[in-house]
Amino acid sequence: MAAEPTLEDLMCSCEHSAVHLELRDGYSRNDPMLDAWLAGVHLDPADRASWWHPWLELVAETTGRGVQIRRARIVSVPVSEYIRYEYDVTFRNVLVGEQVRWLPRQQATDIALPGNDFWLFDGQLLLVHHFSGEGDKVGAELVRDTAVVRLCGSAFEAVWERATPHEDFRPV
Repeated sequence: MAAEPTLEDLMCSCEHSAVHLELRDGYSRNDPMLDAWLAGVHLDPADRASWWHPWLELVAETTGRGVQIRRARIVSVPVSEYIRYEYDVTFRNVLVGEQVRWLPRQQATDIALPGNDFWLFDGQLLLVHHFSGEGDKVGAELVRDTAVVRLCGSAFEAVWERATPHEDFRPV
């Protein structure tokens, strides 16, 4: 039996679009970059060597092939420290070609949302991420069920239409 494709595999095989919906106000308790940021270390966009890593290379290659990558984040306001950190480092996503938007949770009440973060590739294949209550990733599943794919796709588009582009969003 063949192994399930990884996020990286799916990104490499994507042809047109990859969308990512993030619903949490915090992720991984054990993130050294977050710890450094909380200690006052902030990334310098001009010092690419200090923040570049393989995921960003993959995204740059993917967008370079003409794949549109969009990321939407639903966040509580006032934002958590984690979201402040995430906002501060999002310049990396933008520099490699991702489009990023932010939606305050108060503006999402009337949107039918899935219970989990996900990636949707070419509008056909869903990679759902599962997290512990502390924000640690505990698993993922591939979903091909057309009804679930359609629900997640429509939820993403509803969030995207309402959300504020990264360059115009100010975390409060």
